Amino acid sequence: MNLVLDYGNSFAKVGIFENYDLRSQYTFAHRDELKNFLQNFSADNFILSSVTHEASSILPWVDHIKTKFILTAALPLPVKSLYATPETLGVDRIAGVCGAYQKFPGTNCLVIDAGTCVTYDFLDDKGNYHGGAISPGLKMRLQAMNAFTAKLPLVDVISNPPLIGTTTETCLQSGAINGMSEEIKGIISLYQQKIVDLKAILCGGDASFFENQLKGPIFAIPELVLSGLNSILIYNVGH
Repeated sequence: MNLVLDYGNSFAKVGIFENYDLRSQYTFAHRDELKNFLQNFSADNFILSSVTHEASSILPWVDHIKTKFILTAALPLPVKSLYATPETLGVDRIAGVCGAYQKFPGTNCLVIDAGTCVTYDFLDDKGNYHGGAISPGLKMRLQAMNAFTAKLPLVDVISNPPLIGTTTETCLQSGAINGMSEEIKGIISLYQQKIVDLKAILCGGDASFFENQLKGPIFAIPELVLSGLNSILIYNVGH
């Protein structure tokens, strides 16, 4: 049994796998809850991906697990990375790409992770990871307009905001939400103009929010990063 942990900016996500099958998953908002879970869960193998927390502070929580890995730029991957600065690459991004490779081998994939930031990552049909783009996530856009202006309020995220806002609140919601939706559509279109037979894959905390707003063939796989971490774990256990 494999235990994988994706420790992101906002939440810690845990996946339990039997080989490549995701059996269960959990989300933790509080560090103490995560610690208690890890200390009391038995598994054969463990891998950690963290963008915010020092791995050395988390590994003692899984001392009882024999085989452990930390996802870093030095860890062998099932894909070939062509990224010019691998030491600066977010580990969640490479995990998402490996998830795409495991689910759609031999396919050109654009992985769109809609989380704290929106990341776009391209994997070609030969298993080469090229890179992509990073832009502000939905909540970050709303927070920025509030933080960097004197009078604009912080507004809530809503579904299907009007195109034409009739109040300052709905104008902010229209700009951030419709703007991000159109950005994603536009990026997909740009890739489709350059790449034949492209498969667009959406994941991340806001994936379900945008899934219904994006038209055309797009695969929403919220657990993609967890699946990618598991594939990296299996790859390293086998080596």
